[in-house]
Amino acid sequence: MRLVSIDEYNHNLMQLAKPIYDKQRRILLAAGRSIHPVYLDRLKEMDIRYLFVEDAESSGITIDEMVDFPTWIDAIETVQRAFRAAANKEELPVREVQKLALKLAEEVGRRKAIVLVPASSLAEELRDFAHAVNTALLSLKLAKKRQVSQMQIRDLAVGALLHDIGKAIAEKEEDHAKEGFEFLRKRREISLLSAHMAYQHHEHADGSGSPRGLEGSQIHEFAQICGISNMYDNLISKGGMPPHEAMEYMMAKSGTVFTVELVKQFVQEVPSYIPGSKVRLNNGRKAIVTKILNSLQRPFIRYLDTGVEISLAEHHTVLISGIIEGEGSS
Repeated sequence: MRLVSIDEYNHNLMQLAKPIYDKQRRILLAAGRSIHPVYLDRLKEMDIRYLFVEDAESSGITIDEMVDFPTWIDAIETVQRAFRAAANKEELPVREVQKLALKLAEEVGRRKAIVLVPASSLAEELRDFAHAVNTALLSLKLAKKRQVSQMQIRDLAVGALLHDIGKAIAEKEEDHAKEGFEFLRKRREISLLSAHMAYQHHEHADGSGSPRGLEGSQIHEFAQICGISNMYDNLISKGGMPPHEAMEYMMAKSGTVFTVELVKQFVQEVPSYIPGSKVRLNNGRKAIVTKILNSLQRPFIRYLDTGVEISLAEHHTVLISGIIEGEGSS
């Protein structure tokens, strides 16, 4: 299995590995089938940009680092209900969100790495909610690295899931951080730390952020964690950047938008090359990333010409020089 852009899809050589959902979260196209060109055009009209496919080159690749699709879709539904409740001035489903926070913490806790499903693999109407779930997954992974206590993990995950809830109620998007904070802090079941994550997730370490221009230690640790996770997922899901380019972008923000320590830890916890990525190596050969075990930035790869699999962690002179894009199965 691998993730491809919809423009790379080859009707003759690929089958869907994961279902495609419409805006009501109903299965539009099931896994295990090819996509007819007419349906492919319809998906493009829906602005669905990525597909999970099975083909000869990705045979045997499972992407175990990715949260399973049903869990991800259920999480999106919970966040959607919370946003809808906020928009309609109804009671917030706090217990559902807290239960989801603990479930996601469990999912992250039993994985060596987390690979995100891009929000742009869904209908546009679901993307804000998928982004919230992805931000929570990354935040939990980074929190584990930073040894955040189990007592605070739920508050961190709730804050990440609801960090953009102000968008459901603010008249202007630039006001969403403050509006989200004011909304959450009035809910006694929600920790003030979670509310401050909504308030501060656009603040920058050098004071150049918004809405208050906080800097350094004025920004709560959880908000910093949420902020870097939020930016990274936006680069992938909205900006369409491959993970390795998004990681380069994040590293460029070290010491300005984010602290050097935070960026360093993020790089250590988030893989730049996910299983299923087709890569070009410094020896001139082409390969596909097959799995991530002990080294997140030095995965296992399989040569496309011979099918031989090696660990880059054990072959120090073999380096990934770039991603191969726009090629179907050979």
